[in-house]
Amino acid sequence: MVHLVALAALSSASTAALACEALRMVPGGTVVQVTDGDTVVLHTGTVVRMIGTQAPKLPLGREGFETWPLAPEAKAALEAIALNKTVQLGYGGEEIDRYERALAHVFVETDDGLVWAQQAMVARGLARVYSFPDNRACLDLLFAAEGRARTAGLGIWRDPYYSTRAADAPGDLLARAGHYELVEGRILLADQSGGRVYLNFGRFWKEDFTAVIEAQALRLFAETGVDPLMLEGALVRVRGWVDDRDGPRIEITHPEQIEVLATR
Repeated sequence: MVHLVALAALSSASTAALACEALRMVPGGTVVQVTDGDTVVLHTGTVVRMIGTQAPKLPLGREGFETWPLAPEAKAALEAIALNKTVQLGYGGEEIDRYERALAHVFVETDDGLVWAQQAMVARGLARVYSFPDNRACLDLLFAAEGRARTAGLGIWRDPYYSTRAADAPGDLLARAGHYELVEGRILLADQSGGRVYLNFGRFWKEDFTAVIEAQALRLFAETGVDPLMLEGALVRVRGWVDDRDGPRIEITHPEQIEVLATR
């Protein structure tokens, strides 16, 4: 059953790619190297960070950096999808990062049409959705693919390293400080103070998990017609980097970091 789910997700990749119409499409070239599960190098020398996803990480020369579970498998999967193949690039936001990498969606040319590499990796459970405030195009399609892979227990979703964490277990979350996590729980209090909105998941705000929305992010919420104060009582999934500041916390920089699972 899991195998059939994976095949179905991959077979729909070309169709889904066409559904993402918000991108500025340009010719890319041939992929001559796959660095890891979310980065490729083109024959032109351009390094492309596949925006919208985060695959398990490899050390890549970083001293003391431990290989994340399934990182070699993610790299091998992306090689099977894109290596030595011609690709097109789709831009939907900021196009170059501080490392001079292209920030793009990668579409692989095949006999059956374009295959969206990001969606294919997420559908296999070998990457998860990872977005930025200046790069938010096509996330709904990636979230849908991630949801299917998570439900089917594909790839990273069967490894405890990537498990969705419980918001009401602050001690466990503190142990994951410095890690990118998905956290689920019910917002007990949504409060605005000093230009920020605090989404509190426990009654003791100096100990329990909190999601903090800064003023700049609140403008993005307003643009999308979402009032985070109305999330009080909602069951949500929050994704982001966990830090330790008056208990475990995730900073919210854009609305897509919060998925509403139930309103009450």
